[in-house]
Amino acid sequence: MDLACLTAATCSAYLLNSKFKAMKRFSQVSYPLRQLLIGMLLISSWAARADDWPQWLGPQRDGVWREKGIINEFPTTGAKIRWRTSIGGGYSGPAVSKGRVFVMDRQLANGAKNPSDPFKRGEIPGKERILCLNEADGKVLWTYEYECPYTVSYASGPRVTPTVDDGRVFTLGSEGNLVCLNAKKGTLIWQRDFKKDFGIKTPLWGFAGHPLVDGKKLICLAGGEGSVAVAFDKVTGKELWRALSSKEPGYAPPMMCEFGGKRQVIIWHPEAVSALEPETGSVIWSYPLKPTVRSGMSIPSPRQVGNELFLTSFYNGSLLLRIKGDQPAMVWQSKKVSEMDTDGLHSVMSTPLIENGVIYSPCSYGQFRALKLETGERMWETFAPTSGKSQRWGNAFIVKNGDHSFIFSETGDLIIAKLSAEKYEEQSRAHLVDPTNNDPGRPVVWSHPAFANKSAYVRNDTEIVCVSLVQ
Repeated sequence: MDLACLTAATCSAYLLNSKFKAMKRFSQVSYPLRQLLIGMLLISSWAARADDWPQWLGPQRDGVWREKGIINEFPTTGAKIRWRTSIGGGYSGPAVSKGRVFVMDRQLANGAKNPSDPFKRGEIPGKERILCLNEADGKVLWTYEYECPYTVSYASGPRVTPTVDDGRVFTLGSEGNLVCLNAKKGTLIWQRDFKKDFGIKTPLWGFAGHPLVDGKKLICLAGGEGSVAVAFDKVTGKELWRALSSKEPGYAPPMMCEFGGKRQVIIWHPEAVSALEPETGSVIWSYPLKPTVRSGMSIPSPRQVGNELFLTSFYNGSLLLRIKGDQPAMVWQSKKVSEMDTDGLHSVMSTPLIENGVIYSPCSYGQFRALKLETGERMWETFAPTSGKSQRWGNAFIVKNGDHSFIFSETGDLIIAKLSAEKYEEQSRAHLVDPTNNDPGRPVVWSHPAFANKSAYVRNDTEIVCVSLVQ
């Protein structure tokens, strides 16, 4: 037994016996040893701590899962299911915080149906819900719901992953209902209505920008004249600032980056990518997009690598900017505005993984590709992690853990793979949920998973599932 194990075991002997005896014995230990034992207990407790996934793309909003002791392959018997809980439709990914799981769904009104043509927009009665589940067993602890007739295309349900911070959970519905709830009780703290507050219409595919907490602020993608980005006081809901104008707001979430030692809120809408001063919303720099992002499809989260910023979209392809001081300069840009005749990377919704100078992401028809960051040159591609063949909008979500990546495919498979400049190397896969959304003309799962407590949390339009990934 090494020193760490010995001291931790000794500390446990003192602290886990009867409280009185333990305290008496512990008080008799010399001061230096007491300090060592306390230190080892704290270290042991910290090392055993499970990470949360309290927002879009995880704790640091970067798509990296930092827990250790995670499996490299699934058991031969398949994935170990911890629990399954029935829910309604939606694209909203789960958030996990302090022993609770938060997710949104939609409940159609009695007799109401979504149109057979997913692009058809009418007014479909129903409710949006925020559900809080017990992380240990998936039981519903509370539900908050509100009337929300849908006018959006692809009307399955909410798009946005809840954001949990400081005892509050923030959600944004497809029709622009921003809600702040008490995370423990599910009671309403405050709410806003983007369409009423900013005089805007619901975008074609709804409001989809995952809110960003920064200090006392909640920063959101809204829309309209002068209000593409809006910051609220996270405690009261009071508006603090608004910024930028665009015909369409797009769907990409606000992201916090640091360039030249200066923290900046990055807002990518169809007409430009801009950096805002977090406290005031004033524009630090802006780079106009020419041509404008077609169909308003600025969707994947912008990714920062050092002093560079990478963007990708379905029709317009890729753009790599280098930020020097307050001056952005193009490194390279896709020349083809097309969904089929593509160059660079034309991702529809997946946020790319960028590592060691290589970009990994699905392209427009599900070609999972590796590209050189500095040039956009393609290195390899495969359909294995998406749908197995060429499919329009073929998709998968990527999260990094150690030297492996967890890839959640649109077919409901969770894949463990190694990604490198040389190849895609699949280690293992397990089928977790069935693809239930038929809006794109085939059954898909288009909801980003969460990873916390050495587990994965995935959902489709009928259930949310928790899977153990402990080694």
